[in-house]
Amino acid sequence: MGYEGILLGMGNPLLDISAVVDDDFLTKYDIKLNNAILAEDKHLPMYDELASKNNVEYIAGGATQNSIRVAQWMFQVPGATSYIGCIGKDKFGEEMTKNSRLAGVNVQYYEDETAPTGTCAVCVVGGERSLIANLSAANCYKSEHLKRPENWALVEKAKYFYIAGFFLTVSPESIQLVAEHAAAKNKVFMMNLSAPFICEFFKDVQEKALPYMDYVFGNETEARTFSKVHGWETDNVEEIAIKISQWPKASGTHKRITVITQGADSVVVAEDGKVKLFPVILLPKEKLVDTNGAGDAFVGGFLSQLVQEKPIGECVRAGCYAANVIIQRSGCTYPEKPDFS
Repeated sequence: MGYEGILLGMGNPLLDISAVVDDDFLTKYDIKLNNAILAEDKHLPMYDELASKNNVEYIAGGATQNSIRVAQWMFQVPGATSYIGCIGKDKFGEEMTKNSRLAGVNVQYYEDETAPTGTCAVCVVGGERSLIANLSAANCYKSEHLKRPENWALVEKAKYFYIAGFFLTVSPESIQLVAEHAAAKNKVFMMNLSAPFICEFFKDVQEKALPYMDYVFGNETEARTFSKVHGWETDNVEEIAIKISQWPKASGTHKRITVITQGADSVVVAEDGKVKLFPVILLPKEKLVDTNGAGDAFVGGFLSQLVQEKPIGECVRAGCYAANVIIQRSGCTYPEKPDFS
């Protein structure tokens, strides 16, 4: 089977500006731990303050890009993955392009002339993280770029598509184009709930894409928010996972499977009205460096096996392996070769 370009991701490429901070820093900028939000005016001075810290690190990030890079790393077949998003014409953009291509991902960025490359402040306290995204250029993606023959060729080539829910805030039109293509050609289309604010404030565009989703990923907080927003009156993650999997579908080729991670608790997988639980690899607290990118890495590991048509248990095992590697390192980074068999 030819694996070149089999997996295509679309999303918001962001350069992570990651640093360990203290509780006072969180209070100063009104930040909650373990949350992901879009930057407001009050957050803007924070990026310079983070950049001035002596422990600061710059890492190519953005949820979808993280997952695609991890899938590429796990898969170890150069060019198996492609990625589309928008960057600025600047140093950060050049750095990101170089990093991603070195990682073996075929990135085709749309370069915006007017906005700088997007950044994400990663504030780490005691291994837990909070993300504040300043989308800038990432917010400028246009579906015209996707429709260009050389980029649409990537869509035609791919058999699996993965998009984090964050991209719903930028280009729902691009998502719809890819979703409808996948349904028409019996390909696999996947999205992530991504953050409570997506489920709350972008409910309509999320609902429009949901019928096309063959896999829905998320964590327990996002699942509970989704349930609340839809008036389901249950906090039970297993029940919610089943309800999401039973949401009506646009194409009958694939049944929908819901995959919900719960930190150190079991991964919940719902399909055919039933739930399976898969234990995660437990990590001693002293080995935890940084949870940033853990969920993205889980998806990346999962996708690396899914594109090889491995059973779902293997996909989850690979996801747990990848997440376990990532949380022992700073940011969404990994060793040269995976040690997964």
